[in-house]
Amino acid sequence: MLERQNHVCAICHEIGFKMNDHVYDTLCVDHCHETGIVRGLLCNNCNRALGLMKDDINRLKNAISYLEGATTIP
Repeated sequence: MLERQNHVCAICHEIGFKMNDHVYDTLCVDHCHETGIVRGLLCNNCNRALGLMKDDINRLKNAISYLEGATTIP
């Protein structure tokens, strides 16, 4: 799986969570919480983001829409 993903997170394509200039946390094995089936390898941030969004595609789409339409408040 690691080779198939070119040793990077399946979402952000980073090599892992950057701890400092020389240390990266390893990739996490992501799985479906309903079935237990492994989906891929993710960095800690992407793995947590999916979990915090409860693996809900509509929440994730809403987050994308929010970011695309967001403007900086002066």
